[in-house]
Amino acid sequence: MKDDKEKWARIRIIMVSCLFAFGFLAVTARSFYLQILEHDQLVKLAERQHHRTIPITPARGGIFDRTGAPLAVSLEMDSLYAEPKRISDPAGTAAALAPLVQLPQHELQRKLDSAKSFTWLARQIPPETAAKIKLLKLPGIGFVKENKRFYPNFEMASHVLGFTGMDPGGLEGLERRYDATILGKTGYLLTERDALGRDVAVRSAVVQDAAPGKNLYLTLDKNIQYFTEKELAKAVEGSRAKSGMALVMDPWTGKVLAMANYPTFNPNSFRQYPTLNLRNRCVSDNFEPGSTFKVFLLSAAIEEKMVTPRDGINCENGRYSFGGRIIRDDHPHGRVSVAEVLKYSSNIGSAKIGLKLGEDRLHRYLKAFGFGDKSGIDLPGEASGGLRPVSRWYGTDIATISFGQGVSTTALQLVTATSAVANGGLLMKPYLVERVTDSAGLELQRFEPQTVRRVVSAQTAATITQMMEGVTQKGGTATNAAIEGFRVAGKTGTAQKVDPVSHGYSATKRTASFVGFVPAEKPLLTILVVIDEPTTSPYGGVVAAPAFREIAFNTLCYLKAAGVGKACELPKTQTVQTKSATTVAAVKPSPASDSEEGGSIEVAGVGTPMPDFRGMSMRRVLQIMEKRQLNLQLRGSGRVIEQHPQPGQVIHGSDEIWVRLAPAV
Repeated sequence: MKDDKEKWARIRIIMVSCLFAFGFLAVTARSFYLQILEHDQLVKLAERQHHRTIPITPARGGIFDRTGAPLAVSLEMDSLYAEPKRISDPAGTAAALAPLVQLPQHELQRKLDSAKSFTWLARQIPPETAAKIKLLKLPGIGFVKENKRFYPNFEMASHVLGFTGMDPGGLEGLERRYDATILGKTGYLLTERDALGRDVAVRSAVVQDAAPGKNLYLTLDKNIQYFTEKELAKAVEGSRAKSGMALVMDPWTGKVLAMANYPTFNPNSFRQYPTLNLRNRCVSDNFEPGSTFKVFLLSAAIEEKMVTPRDGINCENGRYSFGGRIIRDDHPHGRVSVAEVLKYSSNIGSAKIGLKLGEDRLHRYLKAFGFGDKSGIDLPGEASGGLRPVSRWYGTDIATISFGQGVSTTALQLVTATSAVANGGLLMKPYLVERVTDSAGLELQRFEPQTVRRVVSAQTAATITQMMEGVTQKGGTATNAAIEGFRVAGKTGTAQKVDPVSHGYSATKRTASFVGFVPAEKPLLTILVVIDEPTTSPYGGVVAAPAFREIAFNTLCYLKAAGVGKACELPKTQTVQTKSATTVAAVKPSPASDSEEGGSIEVAGVGTPMPDFRGMSMRRVLQIMEKRQLNLQLRGSGRVIEQHPQPGQVIHGSDEIWVRLAPAV
């Protein structure tokens, strides 16, 4: 019995020992798991439980023009915070701060009376305000450095640059498109918590783990941008227009040298402007190109050997019936050459060439020039334009599309397509960012010119260039675009706008434009100017071509282009400012400016009684045209000797409206 008891005692001892050994091993294993394998995760969890992180605005990288001039920078600013638990006199503190931070005293006191250990009072305050607050030495009030976006040139290139919010994420423009590149690494302000998770105090006023973002160097040139914005504003205001767009491009590379919209805005205070002012119309707005489209029609027809510049086209003396509609030219012509169709901007001649070319070929070439597709420029919000497939072309579409009606484009598409003619037939991809660097200036990425496709041969492009030169020469529709000492190639455009209510063409609203390149023989610049709803004159040769001339002249002087010579030292030709119809009448040069391109399918002033113009001077006729929103043809000069329709007769949509003038005997 005794032996049995001893035996069971030993067994129990062994069993208890094994149990303790097993427990020890389990504790050891668990300790190893928690302290070794899960160490990092648990430390992070503890940090989250004991600390609260408050994100601090990171420093965004700078944006610079191609010469290195700053366009957007980040400034270090003081942001004001409070630790309510350390404030013994919330009312007194609120009274002292309210006039400085421009907040109601009761709102400040509410924040200071809270149970929180941290609250923002004012973000990114001016240095002088911060200095005054620091002198007060208020308990529980502190500062931390944050970064604020600043645009040192104010309105300049605002639509390209865009702007940022307080976050500070990019909201528009390049700031939005390259947000991930420009945005630096966010820093944090830390606050400590007690065992119950309540905020105790601010642990540190030092920004933790912050890093600046990368820098962008653009293709834009600050000086060219200035010339472009100045002349665009002058053209829009002078023509009393709704808005305007202008673009300058290097035709050989696709680099955008300037991109301007008017009206504009200051990105430092963008919230003070209407939403419409913030939109970059150059890439986001579609408009009918009007007669500028004839350049691409003729490029296709000549490339396909359907016509030559010397071939004759019967322009039907200004009136041509096709598909049940009447196509008119503002200034009637009989038989003219294909080159003169472009020079005089004949809608009838263009329609006939389009019919000869055919729907499929015309559509194919327009697509090849980039119409109907996004260009892929590095900006948000790009529109693709409107070019319907051939299967949806009906009736007179082949004719109207030939002279730029029934199709829409963006300003960027139009200037890029024109550059393809300027550079010998290659469509280039437009772009704005040339290189990306780090905060130390080390280049991280460079963007090179990209050829999208060959559209036409170099020979065809040279032929079209010669034809476009005729537009700016005597008898053409854009003598106001001519620059002394340079060969200028270009094309005017005047397009009727679609009425959003009736969905038909407006009788009064027009888009006037001019696009061209200079020097024609070896272009340095392709320039487009678009004026939306001018009220003094509807013609691109009057309101847009002078702005083109001034932008081109100033830029060529700035670039010290060959051939400028002493011209840049001489007083420049005064820009035509069409502030009133009287001014237009007095402007020199050229009746061709007033006899601009096109014609239309609808006639402005529909339903208006025809005034009695007999015996009036041209100046007086222009004044009445402006006042009554009439779009009539002026034939000759001097005083009115004949008119159609007769005085008092109501103007209908199919009527010819003209007055004939002759010098007084």
